[in-house]
This record gives sequence, structure tokens and C-alpha cells, in this order.
Amino acid sequence: MSSSFAEVPVLPVVIPFGIVVFAILLAVLWARRSCSPPRAAVTAAVAVYGAGIVGNTIFPIFLDKPVSGAPWTPGLALIPFADYELDDALMNMLVFVPLGILVPLMLARPTWLKVVAAAAITSLTVESLQLAAQAFFAGGHIADINDFLLNVAGGALGYGLLLLLARVPALARLIDLFRWNPRRQDRPEDIETAATRG
Repeated sequence: MSSSFAEVPVLPVVIPFGIVVFAILLAVLWARRSCSPPRAAVTAAVAVYGAGIVGNTIFPIFLDKPVSGAPWTPGLALIPFADYELDDALMNMLVFVPLGILVPLMLARPTWLKVVAAAAITSLTVESLQLAAQAFFAGGHIADINDFLLNVAGGALGYGLLLLLARVPALARLIDLFRWNPRRQDRPEDIETAATRG
């Protein structure tokens, strides 16, 4: 028995998306003359993470949404922590921990406000796309205020974890290799200038 819904395949969407994100970010690193294997690894991690977020939060999407005479009512959950299970809360928090680690590695001057804002904007974008998928197709997710709140908390948790790890001198040196904005003396142009002066 065949399904009455035509599902949009995930991989043909998320793989090109990830490749485009990777190419753009790598081009930014290259243009800034700061490309290195560790920073390229951060770029790859961001691309894979972004593709995973799209694949797991926007899909499934079904093309042939049933037509009814009733007005469209969006699937929204706007009451915080109402009928929200602990495993869903943990999953939504943990899925944004990597974002809280990756974003500050890419910023010149990361702060709590910037990282939390990045998590909030990313989560709000996801919830909005879920609403759009419901409106125009047959989206498989409900936009939920709890998801938003816990996503943001997960991003903050990831940043806090990175800050704690960076307090260990050996780990701090390792983390610095992955930062997109190295300390001033580590930049290629500054090394060249110092060599010229020497």
C-alpha cells in the first residue's frame, strides 16, 4: 500500500546545503589569509552541524498537503513547560551545545551576549521554518517556545563549557589553534612584519 504523501527527500537538500556553507566559510578564511587545518576543521564542523540541524528540525516535509475548507491553524506551543517531557528538554538543550562552542571559535571577540544571540537567532529561524513548512507543505514539526528556550540554554551551556576548558593552559593553547581570529602575534602579516624588523 503506497503512502498518500510525497515526502521531500532529506539528503538531496542537506548535503548541498552543507557543501555550500563549507565553501562559503572556507572562502572567508582563505580571503583573510588565516586558513589552517584546525580552522578548516571548524568550518567543516559548522557545515556538518548546520546540515544536521536542517535535516533533523525541518524535515520531514510532505509535498501533497491535504486540502480542506478549514482555515489553517499553525501548530504552535506557546506556553512554556506545558506538557514538555524531560527527554525532549535534554535533547533540545544538548543539540545546541555544539553551536555554543563553534560560534565563539569563529568570532573575533566572543561574548555571552553574542553567543546567546546567535543561539536565539538560529533557534528562531528553525521554529519559523517549521511554521512555514506547516503552512505551505505538510511539515512534521510543531514550533515550540520550549524548544526555543532550551536551544538558547544549550548554546549558553556550550559557551560556558568552552570558557571552562580554556582556563586550562594546555587546552587553551589547543583551542587557540581552532580560533578563526588568532592572537595578534600569531597572524601571518604580523609574523612577516616582525621578521622584517628583525
